[in-house]
Amino acid sequence: MSVSELKERHVAATETVNSLRERLKQKRLLLLDTDMATYARAQERSPVSFGPTDLVCCRTLQGHTGKVYSLDWTPERNRIVSASQDGRLIVWNALTSQKTHAIKLPCAWVMTCAFSPTGQSVACGGLDSVCSIFNLNSPTDKDGNLPVSRMLSGHKGYVSSCQYVPDEDTHLITSSGDQTCVLWDITTGIRTSVFGGEFQSGHTADVLSVSINGSNSRMFVSGSCDSTARLWDTRVASRAVRTFHGHEGDVGAVKFFPDGNRFGTGSDDGTCRLFDIRTGHQLQVYYHQHGDNEIPHVISIAFSISGRLLFAGYSNGDCYVWDTLLAEAVLNLGSLQNSHEGRISCLGLSADGSALCTGSWDTNLKIWAFGGHRQVI
Repeated sequence: MSVSELKERHVAATETVNSLRERLKQKRLLLLDTDMATYARAQERSPVSFGPTDLVCCRTLQGHTGKVYSLDWTPERNRIVSASQDGRLIVWNALTSQKTHAIKLPCAWVMTCAFSPTGQSVACGGLDSVCSIFNLNSPTDKDGNLPVSRMLSGHKGYVSSCQYVPDEDTHLITSSGDQTCVLWDITTGIRTSVFGGEFQSGHTADVLSVSINGSNSRMFVSGSCDSTARLWDTRVASRAVRTFHGHEGDVGAVKFFPDGNRFGTGSDDGTCRLFDIRTGHQLQVYYHQHGDNEIPHVISIAFSISGRLLFAGYSNGDCYVWDTLLAEAVLNLGSLQNSHEGRISCLGLSADGSALCTGSWDTNLKIWAFGGHRQVI
């Protein structure tokens, strides 16, 4: 067979694949005959009563000298780790604002950080393609720096996200620009499983985020530059359990809903979406209309402890609090007087749901508490 014939067959096959993709897209749209908000309104469900006094900035954590890129809470709720462009991890006491550790990193280009379930270790990763583990109880070296206790090497691209497997200090999942996610055994430093890569059902572009199911730690979801989110089972690395379509831009944030049956996504297309892992269906789109042509990207998301509220940070500095049931924005933290002066790049809720922490390009972190008579929702 000649080269020209091969090219013709390749072009024909590409056209067929694109045609099938379009037909699948139209089929999915036909199935989306309603959404959660429309159904809730038909049932006359009332919106969440929420205002500027219900979420109050009670502390500002100052200490970083560069943009804050990532943060994570410990399960016991009183400590936070943050990662910054200044090349440091800082561990904070959230109740006193005191710094308990300032860790100088081997590579300053850090993108993600995570606390271990016991709070004894922290992990971070970035453009060096390595996930570094630090034991907070280790003695410092002669220069006062905390040494790296384990380096997890194996990714062929930047490490974009990391999360410890719940209730285990020994296993961790990372996502990477090499289009894969990896489950690591921290004790040995060995890759237990690789998700994606050469497998057909894997992501076809950089993987930007991961979230592990709190109700079933064998399941996790990943978001990618291929505009999809994929559900994985750690026992079956060879293929994704399900692929979720709908976004029209990079999926930079994913987060499981508190009940473990749904998950949220945030994308460069300016929307957040809620998906059901059992049916594979999209339940809701959260989108705020903007007057100008610039659509701000969704950078980070988090759910309240009940799931009724969705917190979403945007590239233009907004941080909307969404009523997940009725898809209404009930508050914009970015517009409050004592909010950040730059993009809110990361956010996370404490384990008991009583406080929200936001990190920003203005180098600060802020802790927001539910104020007044407001109960945690």
